[in-house]
Amino acid sequence: MRRIAVLFIFCLSVLTPLLSNNTFFIAIEESGGLNDTVRLDEVIVTGTMPKVNLRNVPMSISVVSGNKITDRMQPSLLPLLTEEVPGLFISQRGVMGYGVAAGAAGGMNIRGIGGSPTSGVLVLIDGHPQYMGLMGHPLADSYQSMMTERVEVVRGPASVLYGSNAMGGVINIITRKQESDGSHKSAQISYGSYNTLNAEVSGGMRKNQFYTNGSIGYSHSDGHRVNMDFEQFTGYAKAGYDFTGSWSSFIDLNLSKTLSSNPGPLPNPIIDNDADILRGVASASLENDFAYTSGAVKLFYNFGTHKINDGYQAFITPTQPGVPPEHRFRSNDQMFGVSAYQSYSFFEGNKTTAGIDLQRLGGKALNVFPEDRARDSTQVDIHINNIAGYLNMQQTVLNNRLTLNAGIRLDHHEINGSEWIPQFGLSFTPTAYTSIKAIFSKGFRNPTIREMYMFPTRNPNLEAERLMNYEISLLQALPETGISLGVNLFYIKGDNIIQVQMVEGRPLNVNSGEIENKGFELTANYNASDNLRFSANYSLLNMTNKIIGAPEHKLYVNGNYTIDKWHFSTGLQYLGNLYTSVTPQPITENTWLWNARVNFAVLEWLNIFVRGENLLGQEYEINAGYPMPGATVFGGLRIDL
Repeated sequence: MRRIAVLFIFCLSVLTPLLSNNTFFIAIEESGGLNDTVRLDEVIVTGTMPKVNLRNVPMSISVVSGNKITDRMQPSLLPLLTEEVPGLFISQRGVMGYGVAAGAAGGMNIRGIGGSPTSGVLVLIDGHPQYMGLMGHPLADSYQSMMTERVEVVRGPASVLYGSNAMGGVINIITRKQESDGSHKSAQISYGSYNTLNAEVSGGMRKNQFYTNGSIGYSHSDGHRVNMDFEQFTGYAKAGYDFTGSWSSFIDLNLSKTLSSNPGPLPNPIIDNDADILRGVASASLENDFAYTSGAVKLFYNFGTHKINDGYQAFITPTQPGVPPEHRFRSNDQMFGVSAYQSYSFFEGNKTTAGIDLQRLGGKALNVFPEDRARDSTQVDIHINNIAGYLNMQQTVLNNRLTLNAGIRLDHHEINGSEWIPQFGLSFTPTAYTSIKAIFSKGFRNPTIREMYMFPTRNPNLEAERLMNYEISLLQALPETGISLGVNLFYIKGDNIIQVQMVEGRPLNVNSGEIENKGFELTANYNASDNLRFSANYSLLNMTNKIIGAPEHKLYVNGNYTIDKWHFSTGLQYLGNLYTSVTPQPITENTWLWNARVNFAVLEWLNIFVRGENLLGQEYEINAGYPMPGATVFGGLRIDL
């Protein structure tokens, strides 16, 4: 940690002479298109609940814009986030599809907090939690590009506002909204390696105060290995009404039907490991926004059904075939929640927010015996209630140069009891183009129903995981040259982490793990001209206790160039000391991944594109035993009306 502090002081000493230069323009951590810029007064919602200027937020927040998402020409959001957000890593296993259960990818971690299955990073859609009632984690295959307006990522604990599962950070997917009267329609289709097909249609309309948005999609891939098929149907619909300039509302529904197969690790292939997953999220929101107060009441309902065949070994010996299991896993889960908050400015520079969250989560899991249904057995059938209240105060002083932020949350879990979560931070802007921030915050995670009551490792006596996060950051830019920079340093210390250990001869979930992670993150943007833009980010993660799927070094360099009707984009990513196994001995991967995209505007409404991934043909694994595909190529067209 001492070396990290020295590095920060060095960076600060280099940039300090620039602080008095009022010609700087901040473009922090933005991942937008060529003409996108982020000012310190950009409005964000994640990490604050009510809208607030980025200059006043003490935590580190990365913004991935709609332009960047559209330019990517890819159905899933997650590969883009892995590249563009420092400190965030999302595991993969193939050309399309993350899968579930054994052999699944889609594990998300921020600064080494999260893992697989992800339950320490909270995914939101328009502020609504997305995790499963039983398993307690999101489903990576559910998050599609076409419904997304932008993504805001909080790097670091956000438990004071979002409670459990936000221990490592938050990914908030903000959906599209038709802003002006009229309508728009878009369609995109692509095809490429391993018989991979993706087709999407989206549209929206608005008339006066009423608006609608929606999208449907279909994806299919044979996969780069036998028994790695993937098929998915998705649909999203949103309807809203702006009653006045101060009151608005919307309802939405997001559905996905996913069919996936897992071939097992290469040294030990398996058969009939198939999953049939239906996931849905319905929500309703009523929002208000006045001069001195703003807030919302949100209701959401997550539901899903899961039909999973765990598969069996293709062979026990070269001459002896494997034996199919007698039972299959089936489950359904629900999560109902109500969230209400109101923010009020009691005096100049003040914003005080009070909120309450109510959640009821649970479901039923079964072992089903197809040949003898009388033997069907229930693993768990339970629902658990959680209630929380929080208060966050923000005060700006010194002519709006210094913002103080303090928050506290009391979270009560029906089984695990109560937890206090504090947070304190400050943001100092000595010029209009410079921001220095510091924050100390607590993160926590309640054990999931899966960890307490399901499978042989279950333990109903588990306690909450806890950690403390300490962070300082500096954001600086030089607008006359088109350069902007950011540096973050963090130290995370946690205990009570749930791990599987042998207790009295059997595996058991116990609160025995510890976390001590430290490191730094760098971001840089260079707008060379209106047509040429470069960006880069790097993160160093030093983990005392290693986890799978968290690289020690992650570097991404990206370039975009537009000329006439052509748009070229390329990115090079380096993953260093990526742990694919930690026991019985550590196994790491080091690899360079090169991607490129070319887009040609044939007509004002018609674009054709080609994209290639892993063009260097690197051989590497993220999930142990699951080699990633070599070079892949995809082509397609997009229509915008």
